Amino acid sequence: MSDLVLFALGGAVVFAGFLLAFRLTGFKSQTPADYSDGPVLDIQEHLNGPLICEGVLYGPTGRVVSRFVADMHGTWDGNKGHLTEDFRYDSGTVQKREWFLTAKDGGAFDAKAPDVVGTGRGVQLGSAINLKYRIMLAETAGGHTLDVTDWMYLLDNGTIVNRSQMRKFGIKVAELVATIRKADV
Repeated sequence: MSDLVLFALGGAVVFAGFLLAFRLTGFKSQTPADYSDGPVLDIQEHLNGPLICEGVLYGPTGRVVSRFVADMHGTWDGNKGHLTEDFRYDSGTVQKREWFLTAKDGGAFDAKAPDVVGTGRGVQLGSAINLKYRIMLAETAGGHTLDVTDWMYLLDNGTIVNRSQMRKFGIKVAELVATIRKADV
């Protein structure tokens, strides 16, 4: 074999090794079964009533690009849920989102929203929720469609920590870290 072929083959092996390591050790390697113990996170209980959400959004370089506070309110009628979110960003921008949730057997659930492409698919198991969906950003934010992976983890005091990664063509372009807790009424 020529040196060029050996070099290319070696590069391919190294690249494949990086991809494999990333998939086995990174954010996307988590599974709901990893969190089957601990307090039980039930969307019908924990995403019900008045809630407050506080968080930050990181850009592709890892720096905070935005801070926000959101008033949320969840209601349930059997297995059908409705969650409203009213965001206030540090820039003065406001955003509203409505989620329509359907709880299914085995901890699975579907999630729809006007800016979500198709239907998001989620699963709750033990102390965590995993939700995957595609979101279309507003034109003012570039109008891109991003693949989103949400992980929500229930703490012993009832607070939910939400970590989301947004990707375009498989490349992380943003990350969100937020807390969700019952609002003081």
